[in-house]
Amino acid sequence: MTVKPEGEEIRKAVKWVSDQRKFEPEKDLNKIIEKACIKFDLSPKEADFLRRFVLDEAC
Repeated sequence: MTVKPEGEEIRKAVKWVSDQRKFEPEKDLNKIIEKACIKFDLSPKEADFLRRFVLDEAC
């Protein structure tokens, strides 16, 4: 079971990563996640959630 953190920034980051994957599928997923963490100023906890969420979705 995944606990989803609250907050608008994490929602924006998930959407942004999804959009990036659609428009640039060849781009390294870890680089996209890293860029999202910086762009949306995510806390370490939010960044960890984003990484796990995105990588789980990619499988």
